[in-house]
Amino acid sequence: MVLLSRSFICKRVISLATTASVVAASLVLADGPSSADRIPATMPVQYVADWKPSCDEAPFLAENQSAMTRMMADMAVKPIGDVDRDFVAMAVPHDQGAIDMARAELKYGHNELLRRLAREIVRNREQEVTVMRLAVDDERSSTDSLAQPPAESTPQSSGNDGMATPDGMSTSQ
Repeated sequence: MVLLSRSFICKRVISLATTASVVAASLVLADGPSSADRIPATMPVQYVADWKPSCDEAPFLAENQSAMTRMMADMAVKPIGDVDRDFVAMAVPHDQGAIDMARAELKYGHNELLRRLAREIVRNREQEVTVMRLAVDDERSSTDSLAQPPAESTPQSSGNDGMATPDGMSTSQ
């Protein structure tokens, strides 16, 4: 019986090499990521909490945070059991939040492509909000008219023993 078989030694060498590579990677990363480790214009998650905005960006971030807070609070609606109205009650604040954030970009942003996109967001989302509100208002008015019986009207007669049609015109028998 051989205690140090070839397969035993290979397994131990692979295990030691794996352990050494993990230790080496941990030591390198312990110093913090270098600029080569990051994608340009992004910030690793662990550094977001420590990041301090520049004084130029502070008003934008304040408006953006206010829009997000308002949007999240307004979207927290209690469902009423009507899918369409519940959808509109949650989607309208969502769209309004996008509008508010796009307006902050227009106010503080410099990138012309993003400013153009922000203008489109404002225009499109405002139209969506209008359509959604009109849709539930139209639904309400159509259900209200179905719930109320039509007012009784007296048929208009032309005096020639004809029957009146719904539009007031008379027909002869």
